[in-house]
Parts: sequence; C-alpha cells; structure tokens
Amino acid sequence: MDSLQRILITGSNGLLGQKIVKQLLTKGDHQFLATSAGKNRIAALNTSDYQHLYQSLDITNQQQIDEVFNVFKPTVVINTAAMTNVDLCEEKKEECRLINVTAVSYLLQACQSVNAHFIHLSTDFIFDGENGPYKEEDKPNPLSFYGQSKWDAEQLLMMSEYTNWAIARTIIVYGIAENMSRSNIVLWAKEALEKGNPINVVDDQFRSPTWADDLAIGCLLIADKKAKGVFHLSGKDTMSILELVERVADFFQLNKSVIQSIKSSSLNQAAKRPPRTGFILDKAIRELNYQPISFEEGLKKISMELK
Repeated sequence: MDSLQRILITGSNGLLGQKIVKQLLTKGDHQFLATSAGKNRIAALNTSDYQHLYQSLDITNQQQIDEVFNVFKPTVVINTAAMTNVDLCEEKKEECRLINVTAVSYLLQACQSVNAHFIHLSTDFIFDGENGPYKEEDKPNPLSFYGQSKWDAEQLLMMSEYTNWAIARTIIVYGIAENMSRSNIVLWAKEALEKGNPINVVDDQFRSPTWADDLAIGCLLIADKKAKGVFHLSGKDTMSILELVERVADFFQLNKSVIQSIKSSSLNQAAKRPPRTGFILDKAIRELNYQPISFEEGLKKISMELK
C-alpha cells in the first residue's frame, strides 16, 4: 500500500475496530485516525506517541462527520460501527435505523466529498439461512430488523452513483480486546463452562465463526488492493452453535456434560435468526489472498492472548 493512505476507522473501541488499529500500529506505514463514540479504550493510543490518533465521533451526527473529514481528509474509511444486538434492534427500531442506515448515508456522502474508498462492514444476517453457505451474489432475504437494516445500508452503496466502495460481510466475530462493552460467543462459552453450571445451547443454527484478527486483515487487504464490490470474510469452518461450544470445551479441557442442546424456537427471542449461514470464501481468497485460520487455531491464539 502506498504510504499516502490515510485510514479513518469508525467504531474503533469495538472488537474489530481495535484489531484494525492493532494491525495498523504493527505495520506502521499508514496514517490513521481511530474514531468511536465516547472515550478511547485502546491503551496504546493513550501514550504520548499516539494520542493524536484518536478522536471521539458520533456517526449519527452529520456535522461531526463532516468536521472530521475536512480536517483528516481520509483516503480510506472502514466503517465497523453498528448496532449489532439483534434483539435490541427489534425493540429499538428507530435507533437501529439511525446507526445502521442513516449514519451510513452520512459516511457515504462524506467519502464522496473527498473521494475516499468506503469499506463498510455487513453481516450474514441479510440472508434467511435456507440455503447456506452463501456466495456474494446470492439473494438476501433478512429475517430480522437488524438484518434488514444492514441490507438497507448495503443497498445505499449499491444504488449510489459513487462506485469507490466495498462491502465486507462477516459472521459471528470472536477474539479478545481491551475494555470490551460486549462479550462474544467464544469468551461467553469459555466463562460459562468454567463456572460449571448447566448451559443451554442451540443445535439448529449453523455459522462460520470469524477470528477478529483475520477479519481486520481482510478489511486492510481490501484497502490495500483498492478492491471494490462485495466480499465474504469469515472463518473457514462452518458448525452448529452447539458444536462451536463443544469445541471450545474440548480445546480448553472443560466439562462438556453441562452443555444442554435446545432448539432456537424454545428461546422466544425477539428477532428471528437464519438457521444455516456460513460463507463461500472463494472470491476473497482469489482476489484478496484472504487466508483465515481454522477455529482451533483461533482458540489457540485466544489462549495465548489470555496468558
């Protein structure tokens, strides 16, 4: 990547946002600005060397976006910010729409004003899960308001006259970051299994869990290659949520007998989930040289980070 790239990250306090920042600090060959709602949670950016690399930004405030763009003038924008609690999106539809759709329209306009490459994160929940795993061209049919909001945002890009964009769709992201406001399925499973109390896990939902660092690398590969269009970036192993939790138990040598298998319908969740997603990664592997690690390798990385 040429050294002139100026990368703006939204949602930098989140798991993926933190991993992108970590990659950029390690590579050290790009200028970047990390932005998120509220105070910075990444310790490295609090040191005197890097303090200028973080700025608080509310992406639902168009004026704030314009001010940041006018000063920083990004050549690449990676939008990881979103409302992702699927059931909460069902209950707070207006807030979900504001963050997941309206804010994306503001960012798209701002990118257009400075001709920045807009990389927007999306989800497997745009699909109904009837015929996973999915390739990029498959027809979306969201089952939840969250899924619909993410598909509406994708369509903003797809219908725009502006063509300098990429969409990176992903599936349940796991990993470790600093001061996280939300856990993720692997950490939840590990903690729950360590407590040894019975846990209920669905056996009729299938996903490809994604190691956060792989996804961060994938996003930067899109930036690096100035790639445009839609890319599926997930882990390469598809499994049921039950199998996922069992594999966590096996890896960390925890007692599997506390795991009780249940059906999704018994949970009475506000939002419907697609039964079987998973992604076909051929395009990302071919065009980006995306190389995700296996689920067990991801667990190995997590156990090393925990030490």
